[in-house]
Amino acid sequence: QVQLVESGGGLVQAGGSLRLSCAASGPTFTIYALGWFRQAPGKEREFVASISRNGGITYYTDSVKGRFTISRDNAKNMMYLQMNILKPEDTAVYYCAARKMVVTTAPRDYNYWGQGTQVTVSS
Repeated sequence: QVQLVESGGGLVQAGGSLRLSCAASGPTFTIYALGWFRQAPGKEREFVASISRNGGITYYTDSVKGRFTISRDNAKNMMYLQMNILKPEDTAVYYCAARKMVVTTAPRDYNYWGQGTQVTVSS
């Protein structure tokens, strides 16, 4: 079973950038599709971006298209989320998640979760 650890969160001013990382441990990293999700206070966890096992397919929620980029490095068992032009509404705890085989966008489809990393964007 895969274990996930996020890093790279922090406090940034609006318009700034952050790069989140997700380190995976466990065998057969390449059988997992991966995703980034976020949860703001008082709100449900929502989809941000996801990537297929070989990185050839990516999905983004509309609000981050053109600003965020998801990527993975299968040789290093790593996934990344480059976040540019950050907005206060991007403030949330960001989670990486994994599921076997097919990439999807629904949080309920993902079986393995990290502990989360806080991203705070000040106006």
